[in-house]
Amino acid sequence: MKKLFLSAFLLLGLVISSNAQDRQNALGLRLGDNDGFGGEISYQRYLSSSNRLEADLGWRNSDNYDAFKIVALYQWVWNIEGGFNWYAGVGGGFGTWSFGDNKPGYYDGDKDSGAFALLAGDLGIEYNFDIPLQLSLDFRPEIYFADDFREDNFGPDIALGVRFRF
Repeated sequence: MKKLFLSAFLLLGLVISSNAQDRQNALGLRLGDNDGFGGEISYQRYLSSSNRLEADLGWRNSDNYDAFKIVALYQWVWNIEGGFNWYAGVGGGFGTWSFGDNKPGYYDGDKDSGAFALLAGDLGIEYNFDIPLQLSLDFRPEIYFADDFREDNFGPDIALGVRFRF
């Protein structure tokens, strides 16, 4: 009985240590500029060695408006060499915005707010260190569906990501 218990314990330890080497999750920050500085709490979950899901909960802040958004992306990942990868993805999301008169003469003094939906693409490069750290730089063009959020309904977003892999 002791040998069976010891064997099961060793097998469980082997499975846990092999999963720890895979590091299928990453959690961190994505900091960028899309008409105002903003940050996102970013979570990645690998589905296979070349596919993953990314979910970002973020906010934007500029002189005249604030926005809060949730974005989900499906990404394809290709290894360049060693810890370098490049990736591309598509996804969508939704959010809310509020507009305030912080510049005299810029707006007629009315405050406004609303909601929006968005479609997004994603193209980037990342480096996974030997320690559980990931750095990335990506470009995420976003198309917005809302009457008053942006005049051109397009927002290019370039961001730096720093994530802890586990």
